[in-house]
Amino acid sequence: MDPRTAKLADVLVNYSTAVKPGEKVFIKGGIKTEPLILALYKKVLQAGGHPLVWVTLAGTDELRYRYASDEQLGTFPDPLKLVTETYDVMISLWGSENKNMLTGVDPEKIARVKTAGKDDFLKYAERAARGELRWVGAPFPTQADAQEADMGLLDYEDFVYSACLPDMEDPVGYWRNFFSWQQKIVDWFKGKGKVQVIAPGTNLQFSIQDRIFINCAGLENLPDGEIYTGPVKESLEGNVSFSFPTCYHDREVTGVRLWFEKGRVVKASADKGEHYLLHMLETDEGASYVGEFAIGTNPNITRITKNTLFDEKIGGAFQLALGASFPETGGFNESAIHWDMVSDLREGGEIWVDGELIHKDGAFTLDFSSQPL
Repeated sequence: MDPRTAKLADVLVNYSTAVKPGEKVFIKGGIKTEPLILALYKKVLQAGGHPLVWVTLAGTDELRYRYASDEQLGTFPDPLKLVTETYDVMISLWGSENKNMLTGVDPEKIARVKTAGKDDFLKYAERAARGELRWVGAPFPTQADAQEADMGLLDYEDFVYSACLPDMEDPVGYWRNFFSWQQKIVDWFKGKGKVQVIAPGTNLQFSIQDRIFINCAGLENLPDGEIYTGPVKESLEGNVSFSFPTCYHDREVTGVRLWFEKGRVVKASADKGEHYLLHMLETDEGASYVGEFAIGTNPNITRITKNTLFDEKIGGAFQLALGASFPETGGFNESAIHWDMVSDLREGGEIWVDGELIHKDGAFTLDFSSQPL
């Protein structure tokens, strides 16, 4: 086993989720993530927890969408409901075998599956907001993800681990220092009201009145490096263009453009995948509203990989998510979907808050002291 895999498992169990003796821990991932699953299983046992592993086989989703009836697609598994309602920790692993597996699937079927899981997602978010459920997601490098990022597997492995473990000798110390730095930014946002994002193809305004920004430094995602909140639901006005490709349920959409009035998407287009985008916006009432606004801060992620987990963390990017808000931010939009879309601000982008320029060309203009490197 790559020693970095064991190191990542240690961070996920003993820092990100801080597993305690007696806690029930749910570990889920695809078969390609097996080395990290085994490392996590060992670490959870050593921490005194009770691990349960859920491994998905390549091709099961494709089979489900091809052969399942509407009734089957609209049914959410009871065992997963029990996990959401009773487990203390959830660790999700991402590693693809085929990034295009669901390209030919009718988007109405995908929307039906997402709708079936809406209540479970809301329970998940509510328990997480109350501190009853700790969770983290992390990648495991695979050939498919490397190919999608236009990299060889060895180079992609180096990329993934350098983003998740910037200091191999003391990764926990790194993320703790990163948390302290980001907290200065989060504190600055307290009490602020109006945000405006200006970039090529983008002029968007919205309110963050009475909202809470969350400091993301390895506790819920690895890699990490962002601050986020839930905008006031009906406050978005203007338009936004997303310069990065976005992938949702193994369907790539590029060149997304959205227009907002009173918070709602009133017009949407895309260079690729427009039909899918429009169907997802119709999943439910909340799907056409924004549940999250975020600013990426990770200095070790500088290139696009077509993987939102990485792209949204790029230092100098910003993100909006269509659909569900996270309750801990003060946002209240409910939806079966949560679709992250990312745009680059490093060439001509600006973020203004209450009339003050705070972010320009991918960097903060205010002095928050030195950023960890």
